[in-house]
Amino acid sequence: QGQLVESGGGSVQAGGSLRLSCAASEYSYSRYCMGWFRQAPGKEREEVAVIGSDGSTRYADSVKGRFTISKDNAKNTLFLQMNSLKPEDTATYYCAANWYCASSWNSWGRWGQGTQVTVSS
Repeated sequence: QGQLVESGGGSVQAGGSLRLSCAASEYSYSRYCMGWFRQAPGKEREEVAVIGSDGSTRYADSVKGRFTISKDNAKNTLFLQMNSLKPEDTATYYCAANWYCASSWNSWGRWGQGTQVTVSS
């Protein structure tokens, strides 16, 4: 099976930016719905942004206007550009893939190992 490998996490001050990447080893991921999710300590995993195979996108209300999801099908890579970061964005961020854009995170079939994002005030 293909693998998803996230990178780009780190520590940043509030107001700063980070760009996460997710490299997919299986070419057919271009046909999948891809998404970014996050989980903070003691909280449930939540959807951040999703991009369908047709390029359609959806975002959590908390990140609209600040985060942008995109993908490069030729390079099998998914991105999440995060601007105007806030301390409440601190979490482990996961890349995921699924045959359809499921509304519940626990319906997504394939996951990366996660990358930590820490935003200090």
